[in-house]
Amino acid sequence: MPREVRTVLGVKPYRDALALPGLRPLLLVAILARVPVAATAVVMTLHVLDLGHGYFAAGLVGAAMTVGSAFGAPLLGRLVDRRGLRPMLLLTTAVSALFWATAPVLPYSVLLCVAFVGGLLTLPVFSVVRQSIAALVPPTQRRQAYALDSMSVELSFMIGPAGAVALATSVSPALTMYAVGGGIVLAGLTLLVLNPPTRARDEVTTPAQPLPRRQWLTPRLLGLLVGGAASTLVIAGTDVAVVAVLRDAGQVDWAGVVLALWASYSLVGGFTYGALSRPVPSLSLAVVLGLVTIPVGLGSGEWWLLALVLLPSGALTAPTVAATADAVSRLVPASVRGEAMGLHGSAMVVGLALGAPLAGAVIDASTPAWGFAATGLLGALIALAMLPTELRHRRSEAAAKPTITPTAERV
Repeated sequence: MPREVRTVLGVKPYRDALALPGLRPLLLVAILARVPVAATAVVMTLHVLDLGHGYFAAGLVGAAMTVGSAFGAPLLGRLVDRRGLRPMLLLTTAVSALFWATAPVLPYSVLLCVAFVGGLLTLPVFSVVRQSIAALVPPTQRRQAYALDSMSVELSFMIGPAGAVALATSVSPALTMYAVGGGIVLAGLTLLVLNPPTRARDEVTTPAQPLPRRQWLTPRLLGLLVGGAASTLVIAGTDVAVVAVLRDAGQVDWAGVVLALWASYSLVGGFTYGALSRPVPSLSLAVVLGLVTIPVGLGSGEWWLLALVLLPSGALTAPTVAATADAVSRLVPASVRGEAMGLHGSAMVVGLALGAPLAGAVIDASTPAWGFAATGLLGALIALAMLPTELRHRRSEAAAKPTITPTAERV
């Protein structure tokens, strides 16, 4: 393929990024490590149902793990900032091994209690990978790297839950839990061996004193985190609404196809975003993602029509996640990047945790199509409320840049 064609198609920026030392193996490990993590919610639900409990009981266990991981991610990130990556990986891998080895045989009441601890000290694959990308990749190429990372997330979620359901239905949910736990432990051990960097060589590795949060946890950063949560709120709501709409239309058998097409749109969108010559603000992407999700319910009559109208929202999913991670990595010093990326992970988890029940409540009170409208509208309004702060900072940065005059240029 000629060089000009590769550049136009967006291949060259990705090729240049993947040529960076350490990035290719990190992304490969990221895909493999995220597959069992992506299957966690599904396999836990199937296991609780197999114990004779209902969906509400399964949801409580999932909520306990979600809350635990939301609290744990920034704490584990702070541990990485202070002690390095390997102590954190040793701790979380050991706890994950203990949790998943015992969870399949625990009574429901005990499982519900330890699920929070399991979530609190779960292996933070997403945060580790994104922190390492910021260390491995120079700022000029991070957009492509984070786009590749977001595409790898989509691949993991296309493989993990489907594989878990197939294994649970053909063998048993309990054995599937052992398989998922083994995959998570293997991921931790692989990251231990790989030991990706968390700071670049030219970044300060040992600050004289811990940097106070008030110096880096700025309103701008909080706005980006809230915008990231708004985007995953929309994504989780869409996930629930798709299944509800197809079930209401008597076409639930096509849910897997529609969700797979939605994920493929995200892959294409992520690739396109990384190939753009200029970045798009993450909050702007979050606003548009919410807006294009609102009318998706209009395609609720037929599965193929629903898959078609999901194209805009799917194409914006990976770009929004990638842009948010990229923006957070640029805003904070390297000495606190682990905690900041942990907060980013927590924000994304909070959005997922809120989006699904919100869509479910709206669907129960009205019709499935309104699940798209409610979560899309709320997500767009939240991101829109954060947008003025980001735009104000961008204008200030642009005004602060020195203007090179012809005279100064000659000097």
